[in-house]
Amino acid sequence: MNVLFLGTGAGVPAKMRNVSSVALTLYEERGTAWLFDCGEATQHQILHTSLKLRKIEKIFITHMHGDHIYGLPGLLGSRSFQGGEEKLTLYGPKGLKEFVLVSLSASQTYLRYELEIVEVREGTILEDSQFTVEAFLLEHGLPNYGYRITEKDLPGPLLVDKLRQQGIGPGPQYKKLKLGETVMLEDGRVVDGKDYIGPSKKGRVVAVTGDTRLCPGIARLADNADLLIHEATFGMTDENLAYEYFHSTASEAARAALKANAKMLILTHISSRYQPADTELLLSEARAIFKNSFMAEDLKQFEVPKTH
Repeated sequence: MNVLFLGTGAGVPAKMRNVSSVALTLYEERGTAWLFDCGEATQHQILHTSLKLRKIEKIFITHMHGDHIYGLPGLLGSRSFQGGEEKLTLYGPKGLKEFVLVSLSASQTYLRYELEIVEVREGTILEDSQFTVEAFLLEHGLPNYGYRITEKDLPGPLLVDKLRQQGIGPGPQYKKLKLGETVMLEDGRVVDGKDYIGPSKKGRVVAVTGDTRLCPGIARLADNADLLIHEATFGMTDENLAYEYFHSTASEAARAALKANAKMLILTHISSRYQPADTELLLSEARAIFKNSFMAEDLKQFEVPKTH
């Protein structure tokens, strides 16, 4: 499980930072990728990566500002042109369905795959055998949903050494025992797989804020998260400006991570007023509060830390 930043800027595209989009790559877990926001030229950014449009299974839109959605119609069309045939589901606030359907209709774009559009409310919006996704309404100039992605606990490892101590060597029975099934051996012994499986491994949690100023909902969104991706549009000297425009500073993002007991913080949605030297200052402001903070850059990838 990795996060790949496709756009880390705020408002409008800049030379060093495109507008918002981040991919959660789940190749090992399910052979697909999930996208969070899809600003203008997101598909152009994808061309510089190994990510394939047909592998994108779900797209989560935090809010309906243009720097988070203007790349969506083009990406949907290109996914079809490039052979994508698997179902794609979009999640986002009210207005998302109208925006997408009008764009596709006006441009006469035909999709070769099934497109499902889910306009979300607070609460659990997705649950399957591997993941649960919850939406949290945060504070922005229009409805903005942060998303909490929880990986379900993983089965423990097969205790091979314990099996060998009992004289049970490798073979087809290992697969059945790994599934917790009961197996009869050639010597007549009956072995319960549940007795030979180690403790389960706790699943990981990723929290994505979208655009928001500091608010109580972030603590619930990011509670004990392994990774918090938090907007940091402004620096500490512009804290009043951040509040006025419903955004956050790097230090506020760090305080949110600390309060939520998150393990790792990545700052994104950086205003174009900040040059590379300035972003180092933003990062230092965050690290003064929350040491395990990092700065997102376009096309940079981070591994989601594994829970031990």
